Amino acid sequence: MLNQHKILRVLQLISLLKKEPAKSIRFMAGFIESTERTVYRYLDLIKELGFELERDQNKRYFINGDRFQEFDSFTNEEVALLSELLLSSAKDNKLKDAILKKIYFKSEMAVHGNNILNAHLGLIIQKISISIENENKIILKSYHSANSQKIADRLVEPISFSDNYTSICAFEIATQKNKYFNIERITEVEELSEKQEFQSLHKVDQTDVFGFSEWNGEKFDIELNLSLRAFVILKEEYPLVLPFITQTDKNKPYNLKCSINNPKPITRFILGLSNEVEIIGSKEYIEYFSNRIKK
Repeated sequence: MLNQHKILRVLQLISLLKKEPAKSIRFMAGFIESTERTVYRYLDLIKELGFELERDQNKRYFINGDRFQEFDSFTNEEVALLSELLLSSAKDNKLKDAILKKIYFKSEMAVHGNNILNAHLGLIIQKISISIENENKIILKSYHSANSQKIADRLVEPISFSDNYTSICAFEIATQKNKYFNIERITEVEELSEKQEFQSLHKVDQTDVFGFSEWNGEKFDIELNLSLRAFVILKEEYPLVLPFITQTDKNKPYNLKCSINNPKPITRFILGLSNEVEIIGSKEYIEYFSNRIKK
C-alpha cells in the first residue's frame, strides 16, 4: 500500500504542475500535506518518468503540456495496465512511463483523474489509503446512496480502490457485505484506530463501465448504436465506456458493445435519449428493456 500512496501523490503533482500558474515548492508541499524535502524527491521521480519540469522567473515549477501532443490515445491493453498500476506499483513494466504521460495529456480516460486533483476528494482518498495500509476500520460520513436514496454514516473495512480512484471497495459491517462506495458521494472519512476483524470475508470484484460489481444487480451483454450526441453525453457521464466504443456508419456512427453488471444506468440513459440510441442486443437485454417499457 506504500507504493500505491506514493503513486497517488505523484499523480497529484503531475496534475497540479500541468495546470497554470506555476507552483512553488511550499505550495506543493501543502497541497499533498507533506514536507518540502519529499516534494523534491517526487519531482526527481517525475523527471525520471520522462516529464520535462520547467521553472519560471520566480523559480516556480510547471510542466508544459504542449510537449506531449505527439502521444496517441490509450489502447485497450494500456487501459488494463493503468488499472493495475493504480492499484499496485507496476514498477517493472516497460509500458508504465508512457501511460503516466498519456493519462494526463491525451486520454479522455483521465476525466475521473480529477478526483485525485480535487483537494477535498484527494484528502478523502488519502485518508482511505492510509486506513487500508494500516488495516483499520473507517466511517464514511453522510454517504449519499443512489440505491436507497438515503444519507447515512457507513462503518466499513476498506479493501481497495477501483480504477481511476472513482470508488472504494469495502466490507460494510452492518450488512456483512462487500460493496462499492462512490468517492464523490462521501462527505467525510473518519479514521478509526479499531483494527479490521472480517478480513476473511473480504472480496474484490471487478466493476463494469458504470461502476457496478456482480454483487449489484443482474448481468447482461449489451450492444447499442449511438448518435454523435448520445456518444458525447455517454462518454462524459461514464468515461470508462470509451475502450468499448467503435465507429460505424454516418446515421448512428458509434457502436457500444460490452458486459454490464447492472442494467439500470444504461436503461435510464436509453430512455432519456430514445431517438438517439438503437438497441442491437443482447436478446436477454432487449427482453429486459421491453418489460421495463411495459411497466
